[in-house]
Formats: sequence, structure tokens, C-alpha cells
Amino acid sequence: MATPIEDYGLIGNCETAALVSKSGSIDWFCPPRFDSAACFAALLGTPENGRFLITPKDSSARVTRRYRDGTLILETTFETKDGIATLIDFMPKSGGCDIVRLIVGESGRVEFQTELVIRFDYGVSIPWVRQLEDEPGLYAVAGPDGLILRSPVALQGQDMRSSGEFTVAAEETVSFALSYTRSYGRTPAPLNPKQALAETEAFWRKWLHPCPSVGDWEEEVKRSLLTLKALNYEPTGGIVAAPTTSLPERLGGQRNWDYRYCWLRDAAFTLGALMNLGYYDEAKAWRDWLLRAVAGSPAQMQILYDVTGAKQLPERELTWLSGYGGSRPVRIGNAAVDQRQLDVYGEVLHAIHEARLGGLTTTRHSAAVGRVVLEHLESIWREPDEGIWEVRGEPQHFTHSKVMAWVAFDRAAEIAASNGDAEIAGRWRRNADEIRAEVCVRGYDEKLGSFVQFYGSRRLDASLLQIPLVGFLPPDHPHVRGTLAAVERVLLDGSGLVMRYETESGVDGLPPGEGAFLACSFWLVENYVQQGRFSEASALFQNLLSMRNDLGLLAEEYDPRARRQLGNFPQAFSHIGLINTAVRFARAKHGQQLP
Repeated sequence: MATPIEDYGLIGNCETAALVSKSGSIDWFCPPRFDSAACFAALLGTPENGRFLITPKDSSARVTRRYRDGTLILETTFETKDGIATLIDFMPKSGGCDIVRLIVGESGRVEFQTELVIRFDYGVSIPWVRQLEDEPGLYAVAGPDGLILRSPVALQGQDMRSSGEFTVAAEETVSFALSYTRSYGRTPAPLNPKQALAETEAFWRKWLHPCPSVGDWEEEVKRSLLTLKALNYEPTGGIVAAPTTSLPERLGGQRNWDYRYCWLRDAAFTLGALMNLGYYDEAKAWRDWLLRAVAGSPAQMQILYDVTGAKQLPERELTWLSGYGGSRPVRIGNAAVDQRQLDVYGEVLHAIHEARLGGLTTTRHSAAVGRVVLEHLESIWREPDEGIWEVRGEPQHFTHSKVMAWVAFDRAAEIAASNGDAEIAGRWRRNADEIRAEVCVRGYDEKLGSFVQFYGSRRLDASLLQIPLVGFLPPDHPHVRGTLAAVERVLLDGSGLVMRYETESGVDGLPPGEGAFLACSFWLVENYVQQGRFSEASALFQNLLSMRNDLGLLAEEYDPRARRQLGNFPQAFSHIGLINTAVRFARAKHGQQLP
């Protein structure tokens, strides 16, 4: 039985991350950066594929956990019949790639067991493991990869794993420090675990301190903001969609994708979330990553890149992994990198526009990127594409894609007009007007009284909820009201959450069935807010907040019948949706002014 996705907590150092289960097992860790090969891959297989377990010998121990206030320091408390102890997990901001695990005795005595199973290359490569010579601990190496574990607890090797037992009494602390290293490089210096804990706590609290209160949802917004920061690859400014790959959108199904990359469509949403809360340094770093990533021929612009902005992300399957809960295949890389998705042009121009409105200095580079992107879009916007959901069926004229092409020209026209360039502003405005006229005819079904998923279709799509949010039509327009009513009628499941689209249609080229996509439900809340339907907005927003796990984390999707999270975890898009919805709600209902 796979550990429920919501039973995991996230720790990270703004370069990579690890997932820790309620039982104290680190089941996913990709050092030294988000998209590196995992050395603990039990999340997508079995313990034999790698994990680092620290848990009481008493399997009936009561477990509670929390993040230390204002930080990404995870504290898991185990209460047994003989005592209470807390496992503290964190990744220091030390410039290395380390995980520190401290077991602190609270009362009585608690007996623990630990098991370290290291499997490099996504759970397949068994390393050589030896004892350290000058200090207690282990050194594991396979090819270019190495892990060093420093701890006073003696571990014994058996059956290609290292295990041990220890007892912690009240006011005692037992430490484990795990460091990733290149096998051909220098051995990382030992950490001082207690000092590293103090420095890590100070870093997170200092970073979070400027975050303003947002209506009634201060703590929820702060936790989402910390999660977003944890998904930031600080050396470049890129923000990954999630730190995991192949967590299924349907348990046992094939909708399993690698999300450890940076999507252009997240750009405008992310910039808005960061700037709404006053985090301009991170917003600027993300904007600059975006401009570097798309530099070059606009015809070669991709929908996603790796954390450095590199383009080559070939998709392949890891056949030796059984998949989360038997959900296969397990994929790394992402073939969507080769798709055409017209909406990303709108997201890029909207991001540049948002950055400008937020006070970020417009550079010559950003202006040049905008110009060449628009000139290319001018020649291709009439063509079909794979759309926002990256369908693997036939390309279509997706309504949302055309709307976002309109966004690109609309925002560019605004920028040009503000710069006093009336000729260019007029050129982009003519393109925007042509797209709007076409969408309102070909993307709208009179009998349904609603916009549709793609031209000629009678199917609905949650991406249509973006139409008033991006300003394509006002919230009180009859077409918008009709579309909202149709989405409520067709795409709401029994729990009031929004499905992305009707997967039974086969438009995506995949077997039907998935959970409710949480970002879409946040879009519905924003639509309610725009229309002044505050009681409905509040009810749905509270419902969404209740679907976070006990640590405040959200995956990509939610299965309301099984009451469990689905998809990659934690998902930036979900947390961005939470932040932006809370901000819109606070401004509309309370008149709150934010940075």
C-alpha cells in the first residue's frame, strides 16, 4: 500500500527538495538539484529503490507533525507508551546539499530504528558503502555520485542496506547529517547540526517576515509562499512546477508526468503572486530567468525548460520502478517540450506587462523579446495547437489558446501606447481585435450559451474561466455569465470542485479519468469574487483550504471520493492559485491594499 501523497512533508534548500513521510521515511530526494536523478526513490517504487527511515520501534506510536513557525523545518513528534521524542528534518542553506535529521527526547525514553537504503540513478544503482575512517559514519559511492552520512549511531550493513537501533531519552539529541558529494570531488566538511538548525530557522523567518497579512488567510498564504520559495532554484531564479515526477493524476493510471521543470505559463501567475506580496527580488529573478530561457528564435520558444533554461528534456520511462501505487509508466523528462502551445505567448507578454506594472525596470532585452515574440505570433496564431493541458491527441483550435494570443497583443499594445509608440500600439491592437472577434464567433456556441473547449466543439473546459480573469471580456458580459453557468453545470463534481475538461471525449489521447484540478477551482473562486458572489466564493475557498494536508500543502489534483490528493506534490500552480485568490478576495471584499 503506497503512502498517501498527503502524508508527505516537504523540506528543501532552494536548489532541491526531499519528501518525508509521517512515519519518518525520506522516500524522495534528488541531489543536487530538482531534476537530478533520485537517490531515494521509494516514492515511485518500494523501499528497495531507496529511502532513509528513522522511526520508533513501537509501531503503534501516535504521530503529530508541524512546520516550525515561519520556516520549512519539519517536526514530527512520536508518542509511545515509554516516552515522547521529536524528529526534526531540514535542509540547511549552507551552499551544499545536505539533510539534517535530529531526534530530540521530550520525555521518558523512546527506542528508534533506522534504515538507510541508497540507490542512485532513480532507485537502480547499488553503491559501494564503507565506514568513514576518521569519524563515525558511512560513505556510499556509485559512479559520479556519493553520499556521506555522519552520525554517532552505529549502522550495520546487510542485504545491501544499512540499519541500526538507538534510544533517545528526555533532553538528549541524536543527530544524522547526510551530505551529497561528487565522488571525484572534495569531501564536504562536517556540519554542526545545532548551528545549522539555528541558521536555517533564521533564514526562513527573515525571508518570510515582510509578507503582509492577506484578509482572513494570513497563515494559509504564508505557508503557500514558503512552499513557492522552496520550489525556487535560487542560482537561476527558475521555479519548478513541483519537486516530483510521475505522481499519478489517476491512481493506477497513465497520467504520470515529470514536473521538475519550469513552465512559461506559470510565469505571469507566479509574478503576480510574488509582487502582490512584495517579493520583488524573487519576481525579478523569475522574470530574468524567463527572458534568458526564451532568448533566441521565437519559432524555437518552448513551453518549459529546465531550471537553468536548457531546452533538451527528452522523455523516457524508468521500467524498473513499479510506480506510485502501481501507476505506470514512471517518466522522466517531458515530451510536452516539443508541443506548440499558443497560450504561452500570452503568458510571456503578460509576465513582462505585470513586471512593468509592478515597478520592475523594463530592460532593452525584455522589450526586444516582446517584439520578436509578437512578430512570430502574428504569423501563427491562426494555427491549431495542443493547448494549456498539453493534450497528446490531435491539435485543435483551443479557445483558451486564442484568448491568450489576444492577451499577448493586448498587453503589448498597452506597453507600446504607454511608451508613446502609437504606430506599434495600433498594429498590436488590430491583431487583438481580430482575435477577439474570431473567438466570440467560432469559440462560442449559441445553443449552449457558452464558450467551448475548441472551435466546433460542444465540450466545456475549465480554462474558459480565465476569460474574465485576463480581461478578454468583462465579468458581467452575457457570454461570461453563460460560460460560468455551463462550467458549473458540466464540470463541477459532487464535491463542488472543478474538473479540467471531460476526459471521456478523448481529446487528450489518453484513457479517461482524473482528479479535480485544484487551480481550476481557485479560478472559479476568483470568478465568483469578480461577480460579487462572495458567499459562494467563501464556501468554495474554505472547501479548498480544507483539502490541504496537515502541513498546509497541496498537490496538483484532489479525488473527493477517496478524499486524497493526486498528482505531483506539492504543486506550485495550486499554491499560486491559493495566494492569488486570497489576494483578489481581500481586495474585493475588504478593500485591502497590498504591496
